[in-house]
Amino acid sequence: MLNILKRLFAAFLESHAFTRHFRRIAILETVARTGVSRDLPPDVLRDLTIAAQSDPNGVLARLDSHVDGLSRSQIEDIRERFGLNEVEHERPLPWWRHLWLAYRTPFSLLLTVLAVVSYVTEDLKATIVIGAMVVLATVIRFWQETKSNKAAEELKAMVRTTATVIRRDITEEAAPVAKEYFGVQIHTRPAHREEIPIRDLVPGDIVVLSAGDMIPADCRILAAKDLFVSQAAMTGESLPVEKFPALHQGPRVGAHSQLKAANPFELDDIVFMGTNVVSGSATAVVLHIGNRTYFGALASRVVSSEAVATQFQVGVNQVSWLMIRFILVMTPLVLLINGFTKGDWLEAFLFALSIAVGLTPEMLPMIVTSTLAKGAVLLSRKKVIVKRLDAIQNFCAMDVLCTDKTGTLTLDKIALERHTDVWGEESDTVLEYAYLNSYYQTGLKNLLDVAVLTHVELHRELEIATTFRKVDEVPFDFQRRRMSVVVAEHDQHHLLICKGALEEILAGCTRVRHGGVDEPLTEALLARVREVTASLNEEGLRVVAVAAKELPPAKEAYAVADECELTLIGYVTFLDPPKETAAPALKALGAHGVTVKVLTGDNELVTAKICRQVGLEVDHVMVGAEVEAMSDAALKQAVESRHIFARLTPAQKDRIVRTLKSAGHVVGFMGDGINDAAALHTADIGISVDSGVDIAKEAADIILLEKSLLVLEEGVVEGRKTFVNMLKYIKMAASSNFGNVFSVLVASAFLPFLPMLPVQLLVQNLLYDISQVAIPFDNVDEELLTRPQRWNPGELGRFMLFFGPISSVFDIATFVVMWFVFGANGPERQTLFQSGWFVEGLLTQTLVVHAIRTRKVPFIQSNAAPPLLLTTVVIIAIGIFLPMGPMHDYFKMQPLPLLYFPFLAAILLCYLTLTQAMKGFYARRYGWQ
Repeated sequence: MLNILKRLFAAFLESHAFTRHFRRIAILETVARTGVSRDLPPDVLRDLTIAAQSDPNGVLARLDSHVDGLSRSQIEDIRERFGLNEVEHERPLPWWRHLWLAYRTPFSLLLTVLAVVSYVTEDLKATIVIGAMVVLATVIRFWQETKSNKAAEELKAMVRTTATVIRRDITEEAAPVAKEYFGVQIHTRPAHREEIPIRDLVPGDIVVLSAGDMIPADCRILAAKDLFVSQAAMTGESLPVEKFPALHQGPRVGAHSQLKAANPFELDDIVFMGTNVVSGSATAVVLHIGNRTYFGALASRVVSSEAVATQFQVGVNQVSWLMIRFILVMTPLVLLINGFTKGDWLEAFLFALSIAVGLTPEMLPMIVTSTLAKGAVLLSRKKVIVKRLDAIQNFCAMDVLCTDKTGTLTLDKIALERHTDVWGEESDTVLEYAYLNSYYQTGLKNLLDVAVLTHVELHRELEIATTFRKVDEVPFDFQRRRMSVVVAEHDQHHLLICKGALEEILAGCTRVRHGGVDEPLTEALLARVREVTASLNEEGLRVVAVAAKELPPAKEAYAVADECELTLIGYVTFLDPPKETAAPALKALGAHGVTVKVLTGDNELVTAKICRQVGLEVDHVMVGAEVEAMSDAALKQAVESRHIFARLTPAQKDRIVRTLKSAGHVVGFMGDGINDAAALHTADIGISVDSGVDIAKEAADIILLEKSLLVLEEGVVEGRKTFVNMLKYIKMAASSNFGNVFSVLVASAFLPFLPMLPVQLLVQNLLYDISQVAIPFDNVDEELLTRPQRWNPGELGRFMLFFGPISSVFDIATFVVMWFVFGANGPERQTLFQSGWFVEGLLTQTLVVHAIRTRKVPFIQSNAAPPLLLTTVVIIAIGIFLPMGPMHDYFKMQPLPLLYFPFLAAILLCYLTLTQAMKGFYARRYGWQ
C-alpha cells in the first residue's frame, strides 16, 4: 500500500527542488499509521456526513449549484472564497533559507569548523582558502538547485491531470436580463462538458467520472452506474468498493447537531480525492477541495515530515560517511605521527587539519545535484519527463521493458476494417448494432469506439434521435471484457446490445444469427465461429464480437446478470498497423541491453502477427490462462524464455512483472490504461504517456510526451549518460582520497619536515575541486551505454583498494626524485620538496579524471568533453604557475628547476600507463561501470 501511496502523493506534492523530493515519502508513512476520523477537522467530517445523508437536490441547493453545473460568474465568486484545488505542499523557500540549506551539508560544516580552528590558530591563509572552498561549494550548489527548481516547475507544467466538468455558459444568466431591459436576444449555449485542470475545480462543480479517472476532490455521487472505486491508496483495502447515488450503509443519525465522528470511507455515496475509478461511470458534485479534502488534511499535517531515504540516497550517504570515517581515523593519526617525529605540534595540528580538508569531498552534493538536474532537463528535450529524480537510477539500470502492443508497436490509429456476420460475410446489421452500443455508452470510449463512431451516416439512417431511447448500460470492466447498452426502439421493446472480446461474448451466448434466423449455438457452430475469427486474426485484424437480445420493457435498470442468453450477431474487425519506427526502436533497445516483452490483453494471433512484423521473435505466445495455471517457480522459468504474452488480465500483468523482479531484473513497464495501473506500481520504473488515463500517469515515474519506443530508447541512453557521469566523480573522489592517505602516512613517517604546508594542501584541494565542476557535461563512451548501469555502493570499496594506492606509488617516486636528485633532503630545502610534490600531486589528481572516466586509452581512444578538457588545462596551468610565478613566496614555494619537468612528465606517463593496465585487469575481473 505504501508504494501506491508514495506514487499518488508524488503527483500532488511535487517539491520546489529535485533534491528535496525524498522528504515527501514521510508523509505517506504517516498516512499509513494514522487513524481516519481524527485526521479530518470536525466541520469537514460533519459536512461529508450531511451531504451523504441528503438527497441530491438538497446537496446541490446547499452548494448553490445545479445539475447543469456552475456558471462562470459563480465559479469566479467561489474561487475567491476557496482558492485553488491544491493540497498543502512545500512552498518555494526564500532565497536565504535555500542558501542555508545549500550550505548545511556535513562536508561544508566540517570545513567551517576547520576554518574556525585555522583562524583561532592565526593561520589566516588557511582560513581564507578553506573559506573559499566552502563558499565555492555552497554558491555552486545554490546556483544549480535554483536552476533545478525552475526546470522542475517547467517539467511539471508539461504533464497536467484534468477533470471533466459540466459547466453553464455565462450568458445563461445574462440572457433574461438583456431581453427584459434592453430588448436584446442573447443566444446561450446549453450545459456542456469541459476538460479543465484539476486545480481549477471549485465546490459545487459537477464532475463526470469514468473508468481510469482519478477522483479530483471529495465529491458526493449524484448518479452512478456500476461505479467501482479503488480506495487502496487511502484505506489499504485491495478490492474496489462500489459507490452509489444514495447512502446504503454507514452512520445513521437524526439531527445534524447530533452527528458523531465516523469513518468517512463508510459513506458509500462519497468519493475521495486520491482514489480512482476502476469501472463504471458517474456524475458527482464537488464538496471540498484542496486542504479541506481528506487527502489535503493529511498533507497539511505531515508536509514537513522528514523523508525516508531511497536506495540511491542511501548509496550516496554510504560514500559520504565512508569519507568522514577516513577523516576521523586519518586526521588524529597524521597529527600524532608528525607531532612525535617533527616536534612542532602546532604545525602538525595545522597539517592534520589540512589533511582533513583534503579528504573532504565537499563537491559531492553539488556534483550529484547538478548531474541529475542536468540529466532531467536533457531527458525532457528527448520528450521524457522525469517525475521523480531518483527514477533516473532505475531508468538506466532497466534491463527488461514490458510494454503493451497498442500504440507502442502499432500506430494507435485503429480503423474499422470489416463488419461481418458469424460466417464472415459483410453485414450492415452488425455495424448498426455496434454503432448503437458505442454511441450510447458513457464510460471510457476507447479507440475501437471512436473508429465505429466515424460512420456518422448511420446516425441519420437509423434516425437515432426519434427511433431509439437509451434505457441503461452495463459499463465495461476488465474482468468481463465486454459492455452492454439497453435501448428502447419506439418504446415497444428493449434491445440489449453487448460488445466485447470474443470468448467473453461467447460465454453469454446461447444462439447465433444466420441470415435472418436465430439458431442454437451448437458445438459445431461454435467450432465454425472460432474458425472464422481465427482466420480474421491471422490477417492481423482485431475481432470484437457483437451480440444482442430483445427484452420486454418491464424494467429500467439492468445489471451484469442480464448479459445472458444472448444471440451472436457477428463481428466488427479493426486494423492497427505497426509503426515504421517500432522495428528500429526494438533493435536499438536490444543493442542497449534492454529486452522487450509484450504484455497485452489482445488476441494471441493478432499479437503474434504484429510482433513478427516488427521483428520480435515469436516462438510461443503465452496466454493468460497458461500464466494463471502456473506455479511461481514455473512462471519464473517461463518469463525468462518467453517474450510475448497475450489475453492477460491486469492481475496477470502485475504477476509477470513481479516474477521478473524476483528473478533479479530491473523491470520497466510502459502502459497508459487503467488495466496497466497495478503493473506500473509494481515495476521498478513505471512509464506512461501524456495521453494516458489519470491513474496511469499518477502511478508512473516517467511520462513520455510521445508514445514511442524510439523516444524511450533515446531516454534510456540519456539517463545512462547522466548516471555514468555521476559515478565518475564518486569513484574518482573516493580512490584519489584513499591514495592520498597512504602518501601522507609515508611522508609523515620518514621525512624530517612536512611534505606539504597546510596552505599548499588547501590550495591544491581547491584547484582540484574546481577541475571537477565540468564532470556533469562530460562525454560517455558508447560501450557504457550498451548495457544497464546499476548502483552498487559495495563495489566502490573494491575500486578504491585497486586504484587508490597507484597514486601513492608515484607520490613516493616524486619523494625519491626530490630527495636524491634535487637534494631536497633537509628542512632548509623543504620549500623545493613541497613545491615539487604540490605540482605532481595536483597534476596526477587532475589527469586521473581522464584516466578513470573511460575504459579506453584517454586522449587517444576517448576524449573528454570540451568543458572538462578546458578546466583540466586551466588548472594544470595554474598549478605550474604558482611555484614558477611571482606569487610563489606568498604560498611559501620556490621555482622548480627545468630538469624537474622531464622527471614530472615521466612520472605522469608511468602513472597513466599503470592506471591503464590496472583498468584492463580490473575490467576483465570485475567489469567496468
